[in-house]
Amino acid sequence: MVLVVTDVVVAICVPRVKRGTKRHHRRKKLLSLAKGYYLNKSKLYKFAKESVEKALGYAYRDRKGRKRDFRRLWIIRIGAAARQNGLNYNQFIFGLKQAGVDMDRKILAELAVQDPSAFTRLAETAKGAIKAA
Repeated sequence: MVLVVTDVVVAICVPRVKRGTKRHHRRKKLLSLAKGYYLNKSKLYKFAKESVEKALGYAYRDRKGRKRDFRRLWIIRIGAAARQNGLNYNQFIFGLKQAGVDMDRKILAELAVQDPSAFTRLAETAKGAIKAA
């Protein structure tokens, strides 16, 4: 680093940094994350770094998206089972809320698939609560 002060050159001594093992460990860790990638993306640090950054970004984004996807699937399953019992999805959920049944969509979808008779009882409860309201 050179500092110029009024036409006089003053050299500032900055200690040299040798990264040594830290650098090797960091690069080795990143290359292990890129294991299985195509061609140079798993062998060369520069390309592996780009690929791993991209992959981690996708992973973060899709962890959020997975929650949306499952909720959408549960709603579709509940709606299909509710229609088999003479209600649409909105009426079914409204009826359950009126009846004070506090079950989340994951459990309701599981019941719709695994135990249709229990779901039918819930649908009847929802119908009764809608008529009472």
